[in-house]
Amino acid sequence: MKLYTKTGDRGETGLYGTDRVSKAHPRVEAYGTVDELNSVLGVVRAALQAGAEDSSDLDRDLEYLQNALFDLGADLATRPDSRYQAKLVRIDAEDAQTLEAMIDRYQEEAPPFTGFVHPGGTLAAAQLQVARAVARRAEREVIRLGKEEDYNAAVQIYLNRLSDLLFIMARAVNSRAGVSEEGWLVGGRR
Repeated sequence: MKLYTKTGDRGETGLYGTDRVSKAHPRVEAYGTVDELNSVLGVVRAALQAGAEDSSDLDRDLEYLQNALFDLGADLATRPDSRYQAKLVRIDAEDAQTLEAMIDRYQEEAPPFTGFVHPGGTLAAAQLQVARAVARRAEREVIRLGKEEDYNAAVQIYLNRLSDLLFIMARAVNSRAGVSEEGWLVGGRR
């Protein structure tokens, strides 16, 4: 089987099932941003492997998240009334609870939260902050989708929790590396 099919050459793509929509459709924008987020997590994992500290627990959690993002992307690519929905795993409240448990675990490692911090520190922490920003954009794309058609509401909640998790993971990575964070200084640009 060839990688290229030429079916998208006219600016359309297929949702899971038989529906064809514009590649600029809000549903495609949403799952495309989730795909971008998954790619950023791959970069984070590569940065962690290049680092000196042991991050096997973080790598396992990131691998879990990458698999979950494939499920989430498939969820978004399948309309709720699709006859194919029975073939996939929908994101649900239990998935958000799993993220909450992870947040609690990483929050124990991070310094107390006292306000906004600059994205940065170690390379992996900075990339986790990029992933957090992409997760926020994915959440906004899902909200935009909801203005046009139905979607699984648990997806939006999941993305909201995921951005929180990525933020606290970045803080934990910096803490493990002994890197202090720079806080936002209001008016500090002067």
